[in-house]
Amino acid sequence: MNTVLVVNAKGGCGKTTLSTNLASYFATNELKTVLVDFDPQQSAMEWLKERNPDHYYEIHGISPFEHRLRFASDVDRVVLDAPARIEGKQLTDLVRRSDIILVPVLPSPIDMRAAAHFIKDLLMTGHIEEKKIVVVANRVRENTLIYQQLNKFLKHLKIPFLASIRDSQNYIHAAEKGLGIFDMPWYQVSHDIEQWRPLIRWINRNLG
Repeated sequence: MNTVLVVNAKGGCGKTTLSTNLASYFATNELKTVLVDFDPQQSAMEWLKERNPDHYYEIHGISPFEHRLRFASDVDRVVLDAPARIEGKQLTDLVRRSDIILVPVLPSPIDMRAAAHFIKDLLMTGHIEEKKIVVVANRVRENTLIYQQLNKFLKHLKIPFLASIRDSQNYIHAAEKGLGIFDMPWYQVSHDIEQWRPLIRWINRNLG
């Protein structure tokens, strides 16, 4: 079993979108997948309620507010959707559980500054190595000045920056049905999936 933590203390940066789509990638590749929703809003669990297990690969959901974190021996992948404003012991505990960590960042000056502070806190937990963390630019519009600033900012971090996920209606349409883009027809989402490829390669290389 391998565990992926999707985390950023800044709210509204797209952690749940990244978590649910990553879970859909694992599931569609026939890996037994568990999605754990640590956010009090339980958006990931609401997403799962819309998913039809008769038509799409099953993803098992766990709310730690209702159940203890116990995983069956045949589970392949666990995705942890962290809450906003995470810090201290809770952050350390989730880091300890994780094999790799994804940090989504939005293209705005406030988000970029917050991400820099959070990554510093993340590295100071003392339980991770930099090679286990990757930054994902989320909800980007590539032909904008702010995206160019974000791209420049991320490249200066001592953390891999591997993927820019565009601001696409496909994610909204997928979320309404409890789907990820990896569940959808290729002709509809080919450009979106192409943007995920560098991140997917990094994840698979680090999880083995």
